[in-house]
Amino acid sequence: MVRKSDPPKIGSPNHARDNSGSQCVQLPGNNPVSGLDQGLLPGDKILKNYRSILIAAGMLAISGGAAGAQTVGDWVLGNYKGAGYWFPGVAEKVQGGKVTIRYDDGDRETVSVDDVRPYNWTIGMKVECNYKNAGDWYGGTITSLGGEKIGIAYDDGDKEVTKTGRCRSR
Repeated sequence: MVRKSDPPKIGSPNHARDNSGSQCVQLPGNNPVSGLDQGLLPGDKILKNYRSILIAAGMLAISGGAAGAQTVGDWVLGNYKGAGYWFPGVAEKVQGGKVTIRYDDGDRETVSVDDVRPYNWTIGMKVECNYKNAGDWYGGTITSLGGEKIGIAYDDGDKEVTKTGRCRSR
């Protein structure tokens, strides 16, 4: 008769050896081959999750944050002429801490990576748009997005479907 307190017999299914040849005792009911979390004690799982979080945070820190991670072809927001307004465009060139942006309205500008953000416009977000492309900017909320088309519900009640190149965010 085998008692639960007895270690597994050498050669039994519940017995294993590590790479050094040392005997390892497996916890009952766990299979070390079937998955990474199998055979871990609760404290081991916490440490494993903590390690994963630390590795992810380290990778983000090394990348320099979101602005430094921009690559050619990314849709971005650029701080056009450093005026504090963020306009949508595509990163055409990324080199030496600078990004060349082709804005959705056709303008091009090379700016520091500090003046570039990942494109983050979503339905429900507040933006300002050049109403009917007449040169006057009004605040509104994005109601639809599709490529370079954007639906806006202006704060004064007007609505418009326009191009993203006629809108900006702060």
